[in-house]
Amino acid sequence: MQFNDYKTIKFERNERILTVTLNLPETMNAVGEELHTELSKLFYDLQTDKVSDIIILTGAGKAFSAGGDVDQMKKNNESKDLDTNQLVEAKKMIFGLLDLEKPIIAKINGDAMGLGATIALFCDIIFANEEARIADPHVSVGIVAGDGGAVIWPQLIGYARAKHYLMTGSMIKGKEAAEIGLINFSLPLSDLDEKVDSYARKLSLGSTDAIRWTKVAVNIGLKQLASSIMDVGLGYEAITIRSSDHAEGIASFLEKRKPNYGSRK
Repeated sequence: MQFNDYKTIKFERNERILTVTLNLPETMNAVGEELHTELSKLFYDLQTDKVSDIIILTGAGKAFSAGGDVDQMKKNNESKDLDTNQLVEAKKMIFGLLDLEKPIIAKINGDAMGLGATIALFCDIIFANEEARIADPHVSVGIVAGDGGAVIWPQLIGYARAKHYLMTGSMIKGKEAAEIGLINFSLPLSDLDEKVDSYARKLSLGSTDAIRWTKVAVNIGLKQLASSIMDVGLGYEAITIRSSDHAEGIASFLEKRKPNYGSRK
């Protein structure tokens, strides 16, 4: 694996544990064009990395990831042509995570929003700062939660709760997220690094093959769901990406006001 090929992600090895850090702290690790492309390749490269068995995924600075980059969203909304490559990359992120045989631990050090939340929730074990906010607020800016949220949230907390969070974009803090089963563990930020490192070491001392292939077996059902849902979800998202509602959602976000959506009847 060529770490130098990545410009928005950094890597740190500790024996056979590899920590992967989204490294755009000045934008709260928002997913713009470059990070989007790198995330679409990341999990396939991690699979072929011969000197790691356990992956820890986290974010630099105060956030895990703020989700979609607003400037990129504005560019997509104003474009006359749909960038289908972004849709391909979105699928590769999710299927890359599901195909990755190595256990991957999400360390949600701070807020995880939108695509950031989706990536974290598709990891195998999820630790979070108890004050970190987790949300999929696609609808809050007038677009469909089609890039994986519709797949993973119902599997973790059931359809009733998932529909609430996905249809309102409501946020949930790490402590409550652990209580309802959205994530595995919630901790004070001061304890997070130590607990994640300890868990990663525990996995690294186990039977590598047994752990990996147990993950593979468990993920079969998720792969089947993703295969059924992702194309539909991304298709609906693509329809709304260039909509007037999305334009209004972006404008209201930037202007810090409530949106006035034209699709309201």
